Amino acid sequence: MIGDFKRYDMSRRPNRQWHILRPITWLLSFPDYFSHRAKINKDDMPKGLKPPYFLLCNHNAFMDFKIMTVAVFPKRANYVVAIDGFLGRGWLLRAVGCICNRKFVKSFNLVINMLHARDNGDIVVLFPEARYSLCGTTAILPKSLGKMVRKMNIPVVTLVMHGHHINSPFWNVGNRKVKPVESEMKLLFTQKETQELPIDEINTRITDAFQYNDYAWQKEKNIHVKMKTRAEGLHKVLYQCPACYAEYKMSSEKSTLRCDGCGKAWDMSELGELCAQSGETEFSHIPDWYEWECTNVRKEVIEGRYFIEAKVRIESLPNDKRFIVFEEPGCLTHNMDGFRLTGSYKGEPYDIKWPAAAMHSCHIEINYMGRGDCVDLNTSDDTLYLFPEGNDFSVTKMSIATEELFKLRSN
Repeated sequence: MIGDFKRYDMSRRPNRQWHILRPITWLLSFPDYFSHRAKINKDDMPKGLKPPYFLLCNHNAFMDFKIMTVAVFPKRANYVVAIDGFLGRGWLLRAVGCICNRKFVKSFNLVINMLHARDNGDIVVLFPEARYSLCGTTAILPKSLGKMVRKMNIPVVTLVMHGHHINSPFWNVGNRKVKPVESEMKLLFTQKETQELPIDEINTRITDAFQYNDYAWQKEKNIHVKMKTRAEGLHKVLYQCPACYAEYKMSSEKSTLRCDGCGKAWDMSELGELCAQSGETEFSHIPDWYEWECTNVRKEVIEGRYFIEAKVRIESLPNDKRFIVFEEPGCLTHNMDGFRLTGSYKGEPYDIKWPAAAMHSCHIEINYMGRGDCVDLNTSDDTLYLFPEGNDFSVTKMSIATEELFKLRSN
């Protein structure tokens, strides 16, 4: 624990949605539903299914919350939300049923609070990827998800949404006015199946249900994004050049992605495809480029040579009131053992470790609130936003490496 700050009480039991605020959640959600001509397919939802049930949603953009609200209308729900969502408005989020959590840490309180919401007879909503997808494809899901399904002991429903990443990609959020967007809502497990199926099979069926690819969907549906700056920010995810293999030399402007090392450039079409301005187009499909980067990081991890070290600016979020900005930078190391943060705060040294075997993924941000790229690492009582200095790094690579290190350690 760093500093003597008041910590958010994660043991506080969630509220049921206040009836008076439910129309407000609808007023905030239905305009986007209509403006994006959203379609929610419920053909695989039993007509007689009533709460409580456990709703698992994929996660690509803030619009996910709005479409999910429409999908369960007019029923009320409790939603798991990260603590930064509570910042400055904790009372309001609690009033609409949100359950506060810190990402990618084991939390007994979260389990208890979700069970409490279930016992109230409402829908319990979880975004198990726990972050926006980096390139519109499925993010890694925790193996503990199957155990949570078993504990909940209620029907499990999935809501898989398409087009939200294309409309507001992780690497350049906004509204590209994509329409229509689509979703499928279906019953994945009955209450009886959650108790009788093996945990491994539950996890496998959830993973299979969560397979999606927004760029393939965009091409299939012939969705054109005419925004002239549609490629700006893409280099934050596609950080390695496939022509010269240089890392951290990529840049983007308008509809062009470029390597400032070798000079090669690619244009991004209105259909989200890449085409080299000259020579071979190594990857026309954005997720294929990203998977190539994952392969390269995996090789570093297997060979035991993965290592990143950076001086970082630190902003702490111990509660839902405000960020605490540290005057002195810290030193962040990410290597084969996991993350380690060292430094001192007001003369008191700290040394915090996040072992690789304990983190199946991590949360990153691109230009978070205009303050730069960061990785946020959580403890049970703090969330630390770490902003590396300089340009010789990629938070995307840190994210990929976290997942690859976990796979290596868990085998």
